[in-house]
Amino acid sequence: MSKRRAIAFVLPQFHPIPENDQWWGKGFTEWTNVTKARPLFEGHYQPQLPADLGFYDLRLPEAREAQASLAKEHNIFGFCYYHYWFNGKRLLHKPLDDMLHLGTPNMPFMYCWANENWTRRWDGQENDILIEQTYSKEDDKEHIIWLCEQVFNDKRYITVNGAPVFMIYRHNLFPDIRETIALWRTIAVEEYGFPDLYLCMTESFNTQDDPTAFGFDASVEFSAHAILGHECTPKRKRLFLKRPKNNLVFKDFKKGVKVSISRAQPEYKFFRSVTPAWDNTARKGVNGVVALGSSPELYKKWLKEAVSKSTVYSADENFIFINAMNEWAEGNHLEPCIKYGLSYLEATKNILDNYK
Repeated sequence: MSKRRAIAFVLPQFHPIPENDQWWGKGFTEWTNVTKARPLFEGHYQPQLPADLGFYDLRLPEAREAQASLAKEHNIFGFCYYHYWFNGKRLLHKPLDDMLHLGTPNMPFMYCWANENWTRRWDGQENDILIEQTYSKEDDKEHIIWLCEQVFNDKRYITVNGAPVFMIYRHNLFPDIRETIALWRTIAVEEYGFPDLYLCMTESFNTQDDPTAFGFDASVEFSAHAILGHECTPKRKRLFLKRPKNNLVFKDFKKGVKVSISRAQPEYKFFRSVTPAWDNTARKGVNGVVALGSSPELYKKWLKEAVSKSTVYSADENFIFINAMNEWAEGNHLEPCIKYGLSYLEATKNILDNYK
């Protein structure tokens, strides 16, 4: 069997920043939402509270080390950190800057640019924008220079044939993504001596575009959105809340997994992805979305099928993505919780052990 390198998405949101103090209240972090969650229907698993790692603060080296150690113990090769850049202004960057400065933990990593507006709705839409995401050739240049000088040259950074792997969350928001990519490649090669860049785009919001048409090298299945594409009517889910009006939307986790598994490998380079679960009511309350039917057993089946159906394009192009390590406010986490403990991580290790 061919080896697969599992990359888990990691959110750096678990520490306070001045902007969040201003927007949401002093000391706000993602844990603020997690701890205030409540069950909204019969059998609803909320709040989802951390077990082994506790309510960590990612500003602490010990917290980052514990997170990485737990992942490595369960065959996760590396992390894909979300990167927030708004015309030179960055958010939630201190844990990542410290990780770069200290050289620890010894965990391979890459960046994914979450290139959306920062809004009160936490979903990048146009409602109540706090920081707008805009694009320009000048910013493209400043951004790639910063990445080449501060990030891509780290010895832990994940590469394909020496080319740093960088991911774009929403390629369709750029005015001319091909122009941006061409500029990035030119600067990375001619000014910084990289052999190339290896650029991936996510299939966010269930887009399934050919990445090569935009100048990318590969696409990455965004499994969380794949799950959210299938609605369902809950059986015997008696809602507790009468007022205010409950606007919960239910999705069919099992159907989403089935559709993902049945998808044929496209002709272009495509890396599959899996998701532990989904429930963003910690963040959105009665206006949230809950995917019904998730379990460690179903996740294990999904991961097994994703690995077996994936294509290894080269010794370096063998990724399986897991979305996510720690999206606690969206009920989407490999990290141990009080209900499932290490079950999701143990399932991950079990499957990946067979593909070493």
